[in-house]
Amino acid sequence: MPVTPLLQSPPAVPPAPQLPAHTQAGYPGFHHGVSLLHGWLPQVITFAAVFLLVLAFARFTRRWWLLWVPVCLVFAGAVVWASWSYTDNEGLASDPAPVLLWAAVGLAGAGLAAAVVGIRTGSWWQRVAAILAVPVTLLNVGVVLNQWVGYYPTANAAWAALTAEPLPHQTDLDALASLRDTNVGTGRIVPVDIPESGSHFKHRTEYVYLPPAWFQGDKPPALPVIMMIGGEFNTPQDWVNSGQIMGSVDDFAKSNNGQTPILVFVDSGGSFNNDTECVNGPRGDAADHLTNDVPDYVESTFGASADPAKWGIVGWSMGGTCAVDLTVMHPEKFGTFVDIAGDLGPAAGTKEQTVKRLFGGDEQAWAAFDPVTVMRKHGPYADTVGLFDDLTPPAAQRRMANDPAMRARMQQRQVDESKIGMGGQDGVFDTGEVGAAEELCAQGRQVNVDCTVHTTEGGHTWQFAAAAFTSSFPWMTARLGIPVAGISS
Repeated sequence: MPVTPLLQSPPAVPPAPQLPAHTQAGYPGFHHGVSLLHGWLPQVITFAAVFLLVLAFARFTRRWWLLWVPVCLVFAGAVVWASWSYTDNEGLASDPAPVLLWAAVGLAGAGLAAAVVGIRTGSWWQRVAAILAVPVTLLNVGVVLNQWVGYYPTANAAWAALTAEPLPHQTDLDALASLRDTNVGTGRIVPVDIPESGSHFKHRTEYVYLPPAWFQGDKPPALPVIMMIGGEFNTPQDWVNSGQIMGSVDDFAKSNNGQTPILVFVDSGGSFNNDTECVNGPRGDAADHLTNDVPDYVESTFGASADPAKWGIVGWSMGGTCAVDLTVMHPEKFGTFVDIAGDLGPAAGTKEQTVKRLFGGDEQAWAAFDPVTVMRKHGPYADTVGLFDDLTPPAAQRRMANDPAMRARMQQRQVDESKIGMGGQDGVFDTGEVGAAEELCAQGRQVNVDCTVHTTEGGHTWQFAAAAFTSSFPWMTARLGIPVAGISS
C-alpha cells in the first residue's frame, strides 16, 4: 500500500491558528448523551437537593428553630469557609469558583448537620428526607463543580470513566501486528505500561494513539509525536474522556491521508490528586518520567522519530505549564509546545508553599524548574516554537476594551510571584495584555523562542481546552513535519 512520504525536516513555521471564541455551552462535540453541563439533569439534581432539605427542615417546634436550625446553619457556614480556605491555600483553581459552588457546599453542610441532629426528632418522612438529603446534596456539589470545570461533559462520559470502559478504537499492543499494512480506517489507541527506566515514577496505564498512516507499509514510518498532558486533577484518559478530542482527530486524519502525529496520553501525577506540576520532587520524579521514560519507549516500541524537531507537547491548565517548562528545559528533546491556559510556572500555593511542597524546600530546585529562570539561563534557543492559548474572563475583557486607563494600568501591573496559584486570586491577571502567557512569551522572545499568544473569552474548562487543541492541531502537525492541506510549509 503506498505511503505518502513525510517531510524529512520540519517546515517553516506556519501562521499559528486563532482559536475562535465560544460561549460556555457553545463548544462543538459535547452534546452526545445527556449533558452534565447544562439542560435538565443538573437542574433536576439541584431541585431534588433543595426539596429534600426543605422537607428535612420543615419541623414546627420551638426548640428546633431556636437551637438546631442555627446549629445547622453555623455548621454549613463552617464547611463553606473550610472548603474555600483549602481551595485557596492549595492553589487548586486558576479561576475563582462560582458563588453557586459555595452555595451547593453550604447546602451539603446543612444537609449533613440536619441528618445528624434531626435523626431522633420529627416525623418518619422528615428523618428519611434528612438522610436522603446527604447523598443528594453531595451529588449536587459534584454536578456544580463539574459545570465549573467541564470535567465530564455528559452522563455517558462520566459513566465510561467511572466504569473504566475502553477508549474509542482501543486495541491491545499484541494486536497491532495483525493490523500491519491494512486499511484500519481510523487510528487506534493502545494502553501501555511504560517502564520506569531510571525515573522510579509510579504511574498508571498510559495511552498511545496511532494514526492510520502508522499501519501502512511493511514497517511503521518514523512519525512525529505529541505528548498530551492534562490538568492538576487528572487521569491519562482525560483528553479522550473529558476533552473528547478523538472525533476531531479522526476527522483531521481522514482529511489528511491518514497522517497525524502519534499522540501519547501520559500520566503526570501517578494518582488523580497528586499534583506534581511535572517536576522532580517529593511527589515523584514526574519530569524524568516524561522526558526520559516516555520518549525512549515510544521511539523503541512504535518506531517514532527521535528528532527533537518532531516532538511536541500540548498541555492544558497545569499541563500547559508543563508543556512550556519541559520544552524550554529540554530543547534537545522537544521543539514545539502548545500551552493552553497554563500558569507562569509550577505552582502549588504561594511561592513559599510551592518550594516546600514540590521541591522539599530547595530554592535551587525550584529555580531549575521555573521557566522564566530557565530561559534566562539557557540563552538563545535554536528552533523552539510555542503557542499560548490563554483565557480572558468575559467581564474583565469588556471593561478593558472600553477603558484605556485600565488597559494601561494592567499593562504596568507586576506579577506578585509570592501569590501565584492562590485560587485564581493571584497577581496574574489573565487578559490579552498581561498574564502568564504574555510574561512567558515576552521572556521567550528575548531568547529566540518563536511564540504567539492568543487570548480567548471563556471559562477555565475542558471544553475550552478541547477547542484550543482542535484549533491548533493542524498547525502543530505541520510544524512537526507532516504536510497539511491548506497550510504552507
